[in-house]
Amino acid sequence: MKKYISIIFILGFLLSFQSCSSQTGTGDAQAVTALVNSGDFSFHAQRATPTNYDVINVMNSLPNTTSTRILDLSGGNYSIDVRKGKLDVALPYFGRVFNPSYGNTSQSGYRFTTKDFNVSQSAGKKGKTIVKIKVNDQSTVDEITIEVFKNGKAFTSIRSNDRQPISYDGYITKNEEPKEKPSAE
Repeated sequence: MKKYISIIFILGFLLSFQSCSSQTGTGDAQAVTALVNSGDFSFHAQRATPTNYDVINVMNSLPNTTSTRILDLSGGNYSIDVRKGKLDVALPYFGRVFNPSYGNTSQSGYRFTTKDFNVSQSAGKKGKTIVKIKVNDQSTVDEITIEVFKNGKAFTSIRSNDRQPISYDGYITKNEEPKEKPSAE
């Protein structure tokens, strides 16, 4: 009985901290909404969630790994940069590819830049914004969906023509201004 009481106490303690950390001020929510409405933001991936259980089973069979289906991407610079007239995507892919191109390792992830895309926004539940990006000139990507929450956290899923779906967790930020190259005098 003491075991159950201590477990309930620990869970209650953790839940109280989680609810305190998830609250944001109205200034943050307004800044996130303005950033998404500007159409000039970056999504930075922190975790990937593949849907292929073969990948998950291989990852779980490695020594010193936890039994989870979420892959940590915090060490890499994986992002989607949405700008007016330009879309840069650099995300890894874990899963089954149905039409692989042998010998071409550049197609192993989602890495492309395009100017031929359409962006649409809609309001979701609890104040989140859903951004749908329809890519027209890439044969591997059909649609990218980014769900942006009021606190700046985001959930991205990619629907592909020749791969199993994958999703990413992360956050959005303002795009960095491109730095001009110093002129040689």
